[in-house]
Amino acid sequence: MTARRVWQLSLTSLRTLLALIVSTVVFVWLPSNPAVYAQEEIHRRQEALEALRAQIHALEEKSKVQQKDESETLELVDTYDRKGGLMRQLITRLKGEEHKLQGSIDTTHTTLRTLEEQLNFLKDHYARYVRTIYRSGRYLEAELLLTSTSWNQFAVRTEYLKRFTEQRRRDAEHIAAKTRQVEASQARAQRQLTEERRLIAEKGAEEDRLAALAAERREVLTRIRKDKKLLQRQMQRQLLAARDLEQMIADLVEQDRIKKEHVAAEQKPPRLPQPPGVGEEFVGRKGKLRWPVSEGSIVARFGPQRHPTLRTVTQNTGIDIAVDAGTPVSAVATGEVATINWLPGYGNLVILNHQNGYRTVYTHLAEISVQQGQTVAEGAPIGTSGDSIDGPRLHFEIWKDREKQNPELWLSRQ
Repeated sequence: MTARRVWQLSLTSLRTLLALIVSTVVFVWLPSNPAVYAQEEIHRRQEALEALRAQIHALEEKSKVQQKDESETLELVDTYDRKGGLMRQLITRLKGEEHKLQGSIDTTHTTLRTLEEQLNFLKDHYARYVRTIYRSGRYLEAELLLTSTSWNQFAVRTEYLKRFTEQRRRDAEHIAAKTRQVEASQARAQRQLTEERRLIAEKGAEEDRLAALAAERREVLTRIRKDKKLLQRQMQRQLLAARDLEQMIADLVEQDRIKKEHVAAEQKPPRLPQPPGVGEEFVGRKGKLRWPVSEGSIVARFGPQRHPTLRTVTQNTGIDIAVDAGTPVSAVATGEVATINWLPGYGNLVILNHQNGYRTVYTHLAEISVQQGQTVAEGAPIGTSGDSIDGPRLHFEIWKDREKQNPELWLSRQ
């Protein structure tokens, strides 16, 4: 091999090595793969799910006892309602877990594809280097060193070859390790997803059983509606529930009073004028508020109501809107979730705080989609309507401090 040929090969190989080393720098940094799910977080979620299952099981056992005791017919309906709410809450959580796991698996797949591309890039460059060595002869590296024209050139070429070999080894090990890590994470996430899907299927089966119980519940309701004694007892329960609800409102009013006293004590004079808040907007929209449901008709108005069967007169503290069960229920105005509760005769209920002492109450909810303390925008969903002894409906109230308001005077004209 002539000196000119060796020199050309040396120059070509050095360029190849330089290009490979420079391109390697791009792949030295690899983003660390985020943990699919921290064990503590998984454990916390599992505990929450188990707590819901325990509550559902307890209610199921309770309903079995109540089915045998005719004196607890009304309480049996309450148990069905509470169990249904818990079942829907559990299934919603499980679906949320499934969604999060699927997102994690998608991320893992993307990361894995990136790592595979990088690994293929390295393999391709290794192959190009080997082909260059093969075409140029077995002793190219030795020739590169032996044909150096100076000690400095010899040292530079030696360092290039050393760095190239070491860098390639580190990159290959790094990417191979990353690939193993991502594959392990992917397998773990896939196992979790499989488990979550199994739980979803299991809860779906339980929901089917609950649907069967719902059919039995309708039969029980039919029996109640024909039994004057049960209707009279239900009316008494409704009166007690109304008192409990009134006490909830009173407690919220007292909490507001205490909060205002604290705020006033901490403020320093002089106070500057403040812009109107949510409360002023609520006040100014009397007769213009949106309805909590988009359809339905009022079947019980505010004030005295005569029962169609018992012929007794009771006071309705709000309005009852007949609407199909499962109808979305939304906030009539912007507010904060003050209370989420359950009362016999009212079922699941939500109370929203609006400034200046105004509050709205939504009861007979099948599902609740808000959290206590959450700020809810006007028209935002609160949950879905459910059923009552008198049929599927939404009970809606408006309060100013401890004073009941006629909702029909506040809602827009239909």
